[in-house]
Amino acid sequence: MTVGDAPAPTADPGRVGAPVIPEAAMPAVVDDFLTHLAVERGRSPRTLEAYRRDLAAWVAFLADRGADVVGATGDDVVAHVRALQECGLAPASVARRLVAVRGLCRFCVAEGWRVDDPTADVEMPRVPRGLPKALSEEEVASLCEAVTGDEPARRRDRAILEVLYGTGIRIGELVGLSLGDLDLHDGLVRVLGKGSRERIVPLGRQAVAALERWLSPAGRGAFEPARWARRGDADAVWLNRRGGRLSRQGAWLVVRRWGDEVGLGERLTPHVLRHSCATHMLDHGADIRTVQELLGHASISTTQVYTRVSTERLVAVYRAAHPRARRSGPVTGRGTGGS
Repeated sequence: MTVGDAPAPTADPGRVGAPVIPEAAMPAVVDDFLTHLAVERGRSPRTLEAYRRDLAAWVAFLADRGADVVGATGDDVVAHVRALQECGLAPASVARRLVAVRGLCRFCVAEGWRVDDPTADVEMPRVPRGLPKALSEEEVASLCEAVTGDEPARRRDRAILEVLYGTGIRIGELVGLSLGDLDLHDGLVRVLGKGSRERIVPLGRQAVAALERWLSPAGRGAFEPARWARRGDADAVWLNRRGGRLSRQGAWLVVRRWGDEVGLGERLTPHVLRHSCATHMLDHGADIRTVQELLGHASISTTQVYTRVSTERLVAVYRAAHPRARRSGPVTGRGTGGS
């Protein structure tokens, strides 16, 4: 069954764009599924919240059609997808919502809530595969070197940029670091990634030097309060000016501030630094399996997108630099024979 086979949706498409079901009104099977994701699958709080929003929209859509989760049909699923598309949601967002619905339906079958999976014959919407927009090595150097000075906040900001680019870790992994995760002597950091998977990541020379400056009494020590407000703040690697653990949003704003400072603007996000780390390593000959381990990708296919980026960069450089590859005018002269 394809999306194009479905009848026009009877629900108001505007309602499916946001969760409208109160917490207490969510079906029990949805709560059971979310508990399963948290306890047995180890999904993060942010992932669980995204699933809850997407499934609330699914429940609301079914209610408008006089249906429910246990009795939903394949036509209901396809109509939901069409309604999301007509709301103007991006293909990736529609696909993500279908993944949530599919996961719930499979859970219902496994737990005996229903005997069939209504999503089994529904095709996943095609998502255009975007390429990571890596910075050049010169742009990264300019960004990091722009953060100078001995003020505690500048020491912290420089260390954040150096660690994000030097390790390729995610912004959530960065702010979750505790002092015990660092081994500056051997240049290593322990990272807790998606699905609570732990990995050891090397710290580059520049990242170690920046961390040492930040973790000194004149850096992090200047932000330490007389009394810690929350348990765990005392062990946090990154502190805000109030002496609390730096939030994900706070770290994101650090990156954006310095991106604006050097003229990168919206091109720079924490994830762009992660992309840049992977792309530059592959440019310099790193093995793709090594990069996969470094980034914490569960599947090698996720990492392979960076090899495509590196290949395209290689071709672009070749065509710009090789005298016989430039297309500046017609080829002059003709060959007289084969070899």
